[in-house]
Amino acid sequence: MPGPAEAKIYRLRQGLPGVSVPQRRLRFRPEGNILHHVSQTAEFWIRASDGSEAEISADETGILVERPDAGGVFAIVAELVAKLEAVIIDPSTGRAVCRTEERAQLPASLQEEAIVIDMTGDALEAALSGATYRAPR
Repeated sequence: MPGPAEAKIYRLRQGLPGVSVPQRRLRFRPEGNILHHVSQTAEFWIRASDGSEAEISADETGILVERPDAGGVFAIVAELVAKLEAVIIDPSTGRAVCRTEERAQLPASLQEEAIVIDMTGDALEAALSGATYRAPR
């Protein structure tokens, strides 16, 4: 099953999107993986040790993950999301993917349909590829 074309990572506080991603956290360096800065802006290309890749760009509102391959690159993204205590919005569905800890930060309109997972690569890949489950009510 193909993965998503893109996903957006947001930090939320009191349910408000667009809380700036701290610049110090953008220095994230996953172990054993390649991180390549591709321009003067905050655009990166990452490759996991299994060869899977994704493009990442960051701005004041969040981090965009584009064209992630199936595989280990999802573990890198999941690690970043967990470190940022962030949520992922799947633009194809408008649904949030997050850990239990971040679900409470979502606006009420997103909480019911949120996909709550343990933030691991396998769980994130499954949630964004369609094999999902709904948050407990």
